[in-house]
Amino acid sequence: MPRRPAKPPATTSAPASVDPTAVAAFVERLGSAFTDAGFPRLPARVFSSLLATEDGRMTATDLVEALEVSPAAISGAVNYLASVHLIHRGRERGSRRDVYVVRDDVWHDMMLNSGRIYDPFIRALADGVATVGGDSTRAGARLALSVEFLEFVSVEVAGIASRWEERRSASV
Repeated sequence: MPRRPAKPPATTSAPASVDPTAVAAFVERLGSAFTDAGFPRLPARVFSSLLATEDGRMTATDLVEALEVSPAAISGAVNYLASVHLIHRGRERGSRRDVYVVRDDVWHDMMLNSGRIYDPFIRALADGVATVGGDSTRAGARLALSVEFLEFVSVEVAGIASRWEERRSASV
């Protein structure tokens, strides 16, 4: 069954020149691109909706209305997005309702948190080297190479983030 396009986000006033129908179609295209890259479908759509809002903030009710899904589905999607550090929860001023927020520089923030993603794998792989007979075995060498690669990636990601901060500061 074909999915209906998302409704335009309800909470954020957009400049008059923004076509809400075009924004909704964009949200679905971007969500599909994330899904094609291996992201779960509803978190991809929620993340895309937040990216496309003027202030990057929506409540669960706003997301339910925009994406035409159940509150339970939104709850699972925002929990997933928060666990991978793409969004965070906040509070609406003067309210007890949660608001879900994506930062303007979300990719930078995610890269800085990549150590949280790689570290458990590095530890488990390093422990596994001895378990499979040491690095003189093919399995051990493979695991050790994986550790070396992930440590390299962690260092490089930190360098990329630092260079981005310099570049961004220079352009402001």
